[in-house]
Amino acid sequence: MNSLNQIILEGNVVRQPEMRGTANGFTVCSFPIAVGRKFKTQDGQFQDEVSYFDIDAFGQLAENCSKWAPKGRGVRVVGRLKQNRWKDEEGKSHSKIKVIAEHVEFKPYNKKGPDDPDSAKTSSRSSSSKNDEQDMGDIEF
Repeated sequence: MNSLNQIILEGNVVRQPEMRGTANGFTVCSFPIAVGRKFKTQDGQFQDEVSYFDIDAFGQLAENCSKWAPKGRGVRVVGRLKQNRWKDEEGKSHSKIKVIAEHVEFKPYNKKGPDDPDSAKTSSRSSSSKNDEQDMGDIEF
């Protein structure tokens, strides 16, 4: 049986991305994003819910995320889930699930008000770990 492990998340970067290197010489960029949703409760009231996800990007994608995904920036992340498991000094088991980014789109900054006709123009800056040679020079925010 084939397995599928893919996730798409769209939200805002919560903290400034952190770059580091691995023991194998890979570059890693880690950053959390907040993903919100609004839903209607049984009594008819709308309620907001926010979930936070830790994202790891590697290689050229990591460098692009470090440069183009500051705190507050909207992003769309396509990737896969990875579970890390470990035992602490007392032998207690722990686990954490992270999103390993395979593609990241950087949402445009909305510097103009919503009533401004020019604010309807949207563009996105994207980067993929599969396409490290991407020219980003002619994309506007």
